[in-house]
Amino acid sequence: MNTEELRIDVQFAVFADGIPSGELIQQWATHALQGERETAELVVRIVDEAEMTALNREYRGKDGPTNVLSFPYEPMPGVTSDLLGDVVICAPVVAMEAIKQGKPLASHWAHIVIHGVLHLLGHEHTKDGDAQRMEALETVLLDRLGFADPYLAQG
Repeated sequence: MNTEELRIDVQFAVFADGIPSGELIQQWATHALQGERETAELVVRIVDEAEMTALNREYRGKDGPTNVLSFPYEPMPGVTSDLLGDVVICAPVVAMEAIKQGKPLASHWAHIVIHGVLHLLGHEHTKDGDAQRMEALETVLLDRLGFADPYLAQG
């Protein structure tokens, strides 16, 4: 895939130890797009718990922060665009989950980035069959990056 045809903007609204570099986040997002899109534009925004809590409440009607939210772009009828949308990731939640689940932090970050980008591509996990397909795709993509299956118990 020609990376010149991909525009992945990484925005940091929070800084903390363990947050991957913008370049690494771009690599993981690009990996998730392989075979799906030749051209794409998206934003990955790294936020704190306050911003994520506000977004989660506003767009999902749920209190508290979550690890990732994806906001797919929906063009008007007849309009074509390379814009996929935005992925918002809550750095403190990702760090907490990695510790709680006994996963390497980089592995969990890669999973969350890929998960968010797959949502922009239309993948869902609300139904069992959809969840199995999405989890299988995540597992394959992460394996190609050298990361363990995120759905197996870590030890």
